[in-house]
Amino acid sequence: MFDYTIQNSCLKDKTILITGAGDGIGKQAALTYAELGATVILLGRTVEKLENVYDEIVAAGNPEPAIVPLDMKGATKQHYIDMTNTIIDQFGKLDGALLNASVLGELTPFVNIHEQTFDDVMQINVKAQMMMAQALITALQKANKASLVFTTSTVGGKGRAFWATYSMSKFATEGMMELIADEFEGTNLRTNAINPGGTRTAMRATAYPGENPDTLATPKDIMPLYVYLMSDDSAAVNGQILKAQ
Repeated sequence: MFDYTIQNSCLKDKTILITGAGDGIGKQAALTYAELGATVILLGRTVEKLENVYDEIVAAGNPEPAIVPLDMKGATKQHYIDMTNTIIDQFGKLDGALLNASVLGELTPFVNIHEQTFDDVMQINVKAQMMMAQALITALQKANKASLVFTTSTVGGKGRAFWATYSMSKFATEGMMELIADEFEGTNLRTNAINPGGTRTAMRATAYPGENPDTLATPKDIMPLYVYLMSDDSAAVNGQILKAQ
């Protein structure tokens, strides 16, 4: 795992938005950030899942989170602008954003990529991330030290047969991260990407149905990197693709 010692309260007084916060890595990141003192904004499509995470955070005595139900497949640019304005009104600034939500699409040969599947994956994994990042940068610029974190994959750095649209979407994600990092080099905003590696999630089970999940790291196992990139310890790290495992 990424070698980083997590200090208690290292995220105290920070406000951090997490997409895909209803389950998997996003849920664990939200729970971990809240435990370390952050006020987390839970963004996801399924209200019931977000409410369960909310209840778990409050029951643990951690800062009360906020919930933003949003379907990234249908959300428009204005939705993200309105969301950002609400964040600024309620919290004054945004210290971090973990853009974690994405969809797998279909594992299929390149020549069999279905146009609708391509459009759906690119909408959620690329276009929605772009529109959200565009809007959130306004709130991130109001923090003393702000961290924008994208989520990539091993197939986002080297194409792999049959990974089709998902692989292309993660290549685009890495490029988007790098251009934002370059544009804001030397400012309060740092932008990086995490490759979580093989992790025990529902998406992983869909991609590898015959795999024994007990051989995989859990979302909790990979949290050191997720915490590091949101903590001030990573203030000088910008434009990097870092591996959680």
